[in-house]
Amino acid sequence: MAVTIYDSLSGSKREFVPIEENSVKMYVCGITPYALSHLGHARCYVAWDVVYRYFQYRGFDVTYVRNFTDVDDKIINEAAKRDVDPLELAEENIQAFYEDMDALCIARPDHEPRVSTSIDDIIALVQSLEDRGLAYSVDGDVFFEVAKFENYGCLSKRPLDDMMAGARVDVDTRKRNPMDFALWKSTKDGEINWPSPWGPGRPGWHIECSAMSMAHLGPTFDIHCGGRDLIFPHHENEIAQSEAASGCRYVNYWMHNGFINIDQQKMSKSIGNVFNVRDILQRYEPLVLRYFLMCATHYRNPMNFCDTLLDEASARMAYFYESLRKAKDFVEVNADAMGSLTKDQDFIDGISGRFRDAMDDDFSVVKAMELISELFRYLNEYVSVKKKAALPAAVASAQCLLDELRSMDSVLNLFGEEPRAYLLRHRTKAAMRLGISIELIERQISKRIAARTARDWAMADQIRDELESLGVILMDRPGGTDWSIDESIDAETTEAE
Repeated sequence: MAVTIYDSLSGSKREFVPIEENSVKMYVCGITPYALSHLGHARCYVAWDVVYRYFQYRGFDVTYVRNFTDVDDKIINEAAKRDVDPLELAEENIQAFYEDMDALCIARPDHEPRVSTSIDDIIALVQSLEDRGLAYSVDGDVFFEVAKFENYGCLSKRPLDDMMAGARVDVDTRKRNPMDFALWKSTKDGEINWPSPWGPGRPGWHIECSAMSMAHLGPTFDIHCGGRDLIFPHHENEIAQSEAASGCRYVNYWMHNGFINIDQQKMSKSIGNVFNVRDILQRYEPLVLRYFLMCATHYRNPMNFCDTLLDEASARMAYFYESLRKAKDFVEVNADAMGSLTKDQDFIDGISGRFRDAMDDDFSVVKAMELISELFRYLNEYVSVKKKAALPAAVASAQCLLDELRSMDSVLNLFGEEPRAYLLRHRTKAAMRLGISIELIERQISKRIAARTARDWAMADQIRDELESLGVILMDRPGGTDWSIDESIDAETTEAE
């Protein structure tokens, strides 16, 4: 089965046919670094990280480009408020972005061009549009003339006449058409600027992505990704200016991820319900957020976000890692007993094919995680085997499943942590969310050990009950007493449909 992609331009799923055999050229719209990265950024870049990793898993040579819009009105305005240099502000937020995305195990692209270092390419592209009679300059500003691009509106499915009718009354009167958009902006009030054929100024918003993508991937490339909010006007304008300049198709497949809603309400700065990534990671393990963003729903669908859903994801990841801990210990302890035959051979033999089928269908991580859940149920069955005669096959089967999981996880990037280390961090953050002091837990465990040593079973039970009422579950083991947090979820809960 070939990879199929839902293409926003055609409005349908299409088989992926690369421009060059076994090669993928992929461009992703990056951030405008005027503030810390928020949950919407995390969803976007987790989604495209999975796409990037899956193409690699399928044997493609991927060239991945993601830009930084480090010259923009928002950066200039925020820098003015803080009385700092705009590029310094952008750099500060770019470094914070790296920290957040690295925490979410998101791979860094092959190329990360910035507007500030791509000015020559941008000016050359604007100049070519003007030379072709598709752009015009007014008082040092340069505008793209949309009426001369007959396919304008192809991506957003908006007829030009309808867009003109809905244009604001206070539109720039210097424009020939209300829908014309800026390619180059003349400098104002001492703003950051560069010399150009039209005088000192800076790029418009849309031209940058065309210039940077074509500089690294050529005039036509395979895949362009971004949030659904960028379809219009950003990506619509990218198509117009790029195809007008080159005379050829700009992008073969357009991919867009859905919005995030906060408690069923659209995430918006104007509403004040925007969550910074690092604030969330103070309370939850990064892999919990990655898992939630990948698995709560398909990347194209709207996603609801609330603490309850993130708590469920947290508990699910704890289940996975506790299962991994048991399975790895089981295989290591019983390595000498490993047999040559496995149980459930059909399931084991079919795992990789089923994983590809799920991911080939427009990168459906939700479907892939249904398979992963099956895998973990089998793992836990093998770990629980009681009959000595069944042990060799159980050990061999567990090892096979761990190997298969490792292979699939090159795409998901969820299960690579050392289980004990992950679980320790996980329970600490879970306790923090419940407002439970780690020192209190450890102090009470010490008191209970002393009570058990003194055979004061009533006191030992009382301490256990008191901790359980707080949500702390004690586990007595040969090496001592361990604890975990009850996150009130059935470990066998299946992934969202």
